[in-house]
Amino acid sequence: MIRFEGMPPEVMEAMCTPMHQILPTAPPPQSSQPTQSTPAIPSPTQPGSLFLGSISATMDRDLLRANHITYLVQVLDVPWLPISEKDGFRCLRIDILDKPTADLRPHLEGACQYIASALQSGNNVLVHCQQGVSRSPAIVIAYLIHNLGMSYDQAHALVKRRRPCINPNPGFVAALRAWEGKWRASAPASLPHMRRANTSYSGSGGTQTTVPNGYTAPQLSRGVSYAGSSSSATGSSATR
Repeated sequence: MIRFEGMPPEVMEAMCTPMHQILPTAPPPQSSQPTQSTPAIPSPTQPGSLFLGSISATMDRDLLRANHITYLVQVLDVPWLPISEKDGFRCLRIDILDKPTADLRPHLEGACQYIASALQSGNNVLVHCQQGVSRSPAIVIAYLIHNLGMSYDQAHALVKRRRPCINPNPGFVAALRAWEGKWRASAPASLPHMRRANTSYSGSGGTQTTVPNGYTAPQLSRGVSYAGSSSSATGSSATR
């Protein structure tokens, strides 16, 4: 059971928010407004947006439509999911327990390629697990390391600023740091996703985040604000 005693207010608020936007882009044109029957697709001339959240975000189709989400990365071990490809979404399932002994590394490269392909095609992506605290943040951090050339510390700071409740388990942190070291040691300096000099991030203040491949994220204020029922994001499961 999740205990809120002693949690900072921003962490409690984040836990009760189904999802947050990690990498923002310009709003899609008015012609891309969603309909009641199908998810809207953002303009292919702009990179898509990356969202991070809990399973409760997938239970609110209006929320997904309003944010033009068409791709999902589902990072959890459950026999049933509230949303799938039959609902008109593209889904990548990563079946892994939220335990320090769970091996995250075999899933990282495939997840990063999936997210990158979707974003580069102008699609918005939601990465979620049960609570949006450990497993799905680990995947998003891996993407920022692998595709945007950030260090683990830079990526963690960015994601935590957007969704303050993130807390990848110690095993995932160790795996991500080792994976970062492997990529930095093996990738040629000419590869865009490993150009350290082109990557800068300030965890506080008004600077903007500049990353390779021409993607510039503006000042990172809070992500998606959703006024739905807070109970939907605070179930009794201890799984993150």
